[in-house]
Amino acid sequence: MYNDASVLENHHLAVGFKLLQAPNCDIFQNLGAKQRLSLRRMVIDMVLATDMSKHMNLLADLKTMVETKKVTSLGVLLLDNYSDRIQVLQNLVHCADLSNPTKPLPLYRQWTDRIMAEFFQQGDRERESGLDISPMCDKHTASVEKSQVGFIDYIAHPLWETWADLVHPDAQDLLDTLEDNREWYQSKIPRSPVDTAVSSERGAPDRFQFQLALEEAEEEEEEEEEEEEALEREPSGSPDT
Repeated sequence: MYNDASVLENHHLAVGFKLLQAPNCDIFQNLGAKQRLSLRRMVIDMVLATDMSKHMNLLADLKTMVETKKVTSLGVLLLDNYSDRIQVLQNLVHCADLSNPTKPLPLYRQWTDRIMAEFFQQGDRERESGLDISPMCDKHTASVEKSQVGFIDYIAHPLWETWADLVHPDAQDLLDTLEDNREWYQSKIPRSPVDTAVSSERGAPDRFQFQLALEEAEEEEEEEEEEEEALEREPSGSPDT
């Protein structure tokens, strides 16, 4: 489905655009044809950027934008072209997609319970099918607390810290909440001599799991791109005469 590229994100887009065709659901009906095409392009670019295989590249580009950002005398961020504007919008949606750790702790914990239940259901299905169990999906070995610390350390905090730098000071409260939530989950991890010995690297085992999962996703994307390039280089067969 969708040529195995960003399947979930492409599905979301397809369903979303289909909903707009339902009676009384087209919230863009008063836009002109040119505006609709422009909006469609932006929506597609934003949603596809939520594919986690693109996370590291997106974060690297965001850090570059922070280093080179231009602001007005009033502190308003200057975005001179579509590339800059869509990059900010992509990161805005990506941050929203990974915003659970920035929410008040009771709400964050509710969402954590839901996502971990989903992960464990996936792990059970993979076990029943004789497949390798995905990272953080084995209910017999995964630690919810360690998983959240690893997720924050390796994924959420670097993203939100960079975003907060870009829009400073507007996201500082969210970043502070994220850091407080991280410390709460860290405090719930049982301590042992082994844990103490490796505590110099925060959330090391689960951080490795996140890194491994991202690297696997990036490798799959690179392989797909290489296959597409190889197919494009192949000469087309001439018809029989």
